[in-house]
Amino acid sequence: MAQPLARDVAEEIAKLHGVCIRPVALRRLDMTTGKSEVVDVPCGSPLESKCPPCAKRNRQLRMAQCREGWHLDEEPIITPDEPTDGQRWLVEFRADMQAKRDEEAKAGENTSDLDAVLTGLDIEINEAGMRGNVLGRMGSKRVRSTKRRQDAPDLPKRKMASTTLGRTFEAADGRTYRPSLFVTLTLPSYGKVLNGAPIDPDTYDYVRAARDALHFSKLVDRFVQNLRRVAGYDVQYFATVEPQKRLAPHLHMAVRGTLPRAEMKQIAAATYHQVWWPQADEARFEGDRLPIWNDGYADPDTGEVLPTWDEALDQLGDKPMHVIRFGDQVDVKGVLAGSPDADQCIRYLSKYLTKSLGETLDGQAQREHAARFVDALRYEPCSPTCPNWLRYGVQPKNAKPGMVPGCCRSKAHKPEHLGYAGRRVLVSRKWSNKTLAEHKQDRRTWVLEALGQADEPTDPHRYVWQPVRPGDPDVAPIGVRLLRSIAERQRWRAHLRRLEELSANPQAA
Repeated sequence: MAQPLARDVAEEIAKLHGVCIRPVALRRLDMTTGKSEVVDVPCGSPLESKCPPCAKRNRQLRMAQCREGWHLDEEPIITPDEPTDGQRWLVEFRADMQAKRDEEAKAGENTSDLDAVLTGLDIEINEAGMRGNVLGRMGSKRVRSTKRRQDAPDLPKRKMASTTLGRTFEAADGRTYRPSLFVTLTLPSYGKVLNGAPIDPDTYDYVRAARDALHFSKLVDRFVQNLRRVAGYDVQYFATVEPQKRLAPHLHMAVRGTLPRAEMKQIAAATYHQVWWPQADEARFEGDRLPIWNDGYADPDTGEVLPTWDEALDQLGDKPMHVIRFGDQVDVKGVLAGSPDADQCIRYLSKYLTKSLGETLDGQAQREHAARFVDALRYEPCSPTCPNWLRYGVQPKNAKPGMVPGCCRSKAHKPEHLGYAGRRVLVSRKWSNKTLAEHKQDRRTWVLEALGQADEPTDPHRYVWQPVRPGDPDVAPIGVRLLRSIAERQRWRAHLRRLEELSANPQAA
């Protein structure tokens, strides 16, 4: 029993060589040659618990993205490509179908077939390389007063400048510096904690902690809006969301450009987000007494139909369901390009990206704290479509049969997410002037050049990818596929080492 398992050793070697240990087998059909083959595609998991090599690659990719965009000294220019003839034809055909649909609707005819055609055309337009929808925003948007709360301090506003670069400073020796900021924002206290667990769980405000976690992403959006208004330019940022030891989410943000620390703290203190949802403090239906479905959810005793989501919003008063703010702890640090501090901050930004929010539990007290936190999240509504609204006498948006309070499938309610359902990495559009796919392509180009292979662009329509059914005879066992990948990676590394030796000693060639 002390002897290691051969399969475990193979997986360990795969991890050491950066080979995905959970590859996805796909059938690739070459439309040019007609050749069909089964290839392994990396799973791309960002979590170490699922695939450490893929998680490491994702982390390094994010670090490269952060490094390239943090201290840009030239304005990023994003110029959309000119539309192709095929793209123009699709939009023109879409216009003809829309006009035909409008004529049939005006005549009172059934337009379901044309609606399906329009939906398919919208999909084709996106697949043809166009972003967004030709119709733009559809439907009316519910508007509320933008008047600031009286308990929130006012913020200064500067005239906006058309730039994404921060200020530069010239030293006495003539050198020019373009500093940036590293900002850490936290949520307020919900009770005294010790080593990540409440000292008195009975007085710890789990309801507020759960609601703050659910709406934390909206608070971050508000902070960015306020930051840009105060800074007076289009501030660019790279941010990551991580769990504190007490399990509350907090934000690390690399900001291009600099502002005084006092202003940054003022912006954080003045930032808030109001959740204009129906009240969810008192449960009307629980246990076995739940609303019943009858072309809509109704009271099981009286048969009275519950108000719909829109009707519930129409009945809202002047009090929001919840107001979320940042805590008093705001850390602001100036960072110079190329300094050791910049590298350390980049590593800190990506420190927990390979772990889920619920993987940092340490000790029995913290695990019990996490269990109570998840229990508080269970019946909190996470979105307008959450089934938990039935518990409070409101039909969820787009209600359908089978909804049960406490059984929402959103990842916000899962223990590994701890209420935060947003993205772990938040990057502004003009951060590095590249998409994540372009950063990945840069790394691929470097490897191919080092191996002496040409990085020829491939036609995106050349290959058709299809899933492989279980038991397909063309798919080798996972152990064989791992060994093949390990052998290929060993060959690449040997070639790279040979190239490094030749560059260090050209005479050896």
